[in-house]
Amino acid sequence: MSPRCIAEQRVSAFCRAKDGNRPHLMGQAFAEDAWLETVVDGECAHSSSLAQGREAITRALVRHFGRHYENVYTFCLQRPGADWVSPEFSCDWLTGMSSKDSGQLRIACGRYDWRFQQELPFRVQGLKVTIMRSTVLPPSALAPVTDWLDGLPYPWCPAAMAVGTAPALAGLQPVLARLHPAMMAA
Repeated sequence: MSPRCIAEQRVSAFCRAKDGNRPHLMGQAFAEDAWLETVVDGECAHSSSLAQGREAITRALVRHFGRHYENVYTFCLQRPGADWVSPEFSCDWLTGMSSKDSGQLRIACGRYDWRFQQELPFRVQGLKVTIMRSTVLPPSALAPVTDWLDGLPYPWCPAAMAVGTAPALAGLQPVLARLHPAMMAA
């Protein structure tokens, strides 16, 4: 199996684990001694953090996350190139979810910087998650937003498709403009 296919499998396992609240899938994605760094860029009001080890990452991104959010969709907006062999891969991401408590929706985007092991089994050794834009929408936006997200190819979706099929909700504009500025200017 090519390094590109393995990288795509690892990233897909991460998305399925986080979005579906499936902690058992994190072993398919991350090395036992992996690290996670979360960085906030721009106007988001979250603090930066670091988790060390697959169990700590699972606790943060699956168990804790799953207690607070549902209807979670995460999309990677670029794939590794056909000739990709590097242990590093970066891509933009889009995610949407609703709060279990309030019903509000959170839509965010940013960048993933993946670092893979250089030897078998080529699991994720490190992940830096940069949050670049985030917006909160009222519970009344649940149907149009989840219909949109559910209609996108999961978990790999071109940015132009995500932006081009988004519902016409003013609150989405800051995130969509960050994902694909040229389309939003048209």
